[in-house]
Amino acid sequence: MTDTNLRLAVIIGSVRQGRFGPVVANWFREQAERHGHFDLDLIDLADTPLPLPMPPEPPALTPDLPRPDSMADLTRRLDAADAFVVVTPEYNRSFPASLKAAIDWHYNEWRAKPIGFVGYSGGSGGLLAIEQLRQVFCELHAVTVRDLVTFPRYYLLFDADGRLREPEAPEGAAKVLLDQLLWWASVLHTARNERPYAFT
Repeated sequence: MTDTNLRLAVIIGSVRQGRFGPVVANWFREQAERHGHFDLDLIDLADTPLPLPMPPEPPALTPDLPRPDSMADLTRRLDAADAFVVVTPEYNRSFPASLKAAIDWHYNEWRAKPIGFVGYSGGSGGLLAIEQLRQVFCELHAVTVRDLVTFPRYYLLFDADGRLREPEAPEGAAKVLLDQLLWWASVLHTARNERPYAFT
């Protein structure tokens, strides 16, 4: 463990009109606050323009990649995080384009950091999106933790006030996820400070 709390960024991956992502993200933020071992930063991708056209040089080869000024706050917050939780729906058996754009505009900000997932969708609970995200983040030298939280048919699980009708099992899953993130974040935080991650 470190002497101070680690910083956990919870990312709302959907920018769709009428999205349910903020409800799920706020629920998870409550779980993380109860866990008590992280300083939390809730990042809503809807707050940042995420252009699809990118510079010719990829972020992996350009440490100081020129980004739009509107992206500066997002980049700073991703860089400051010690761990991430991505809250994602499932669109057409995959994850939102907004999330892919946020990932692809960055590289060093993800490296040697742990990432957990909270998924929601009609049938699978976001599992198909999450499995694809695992492959993407592996390419960026991030560590995805095993356990996750999923909400299949989420519209039946939450009430009109955004509260779970039967919270016990999801709260237990969230604690397991947070425990794993804490272990990995602590280890990798120490490792990054002792020796820069220089693998490409």
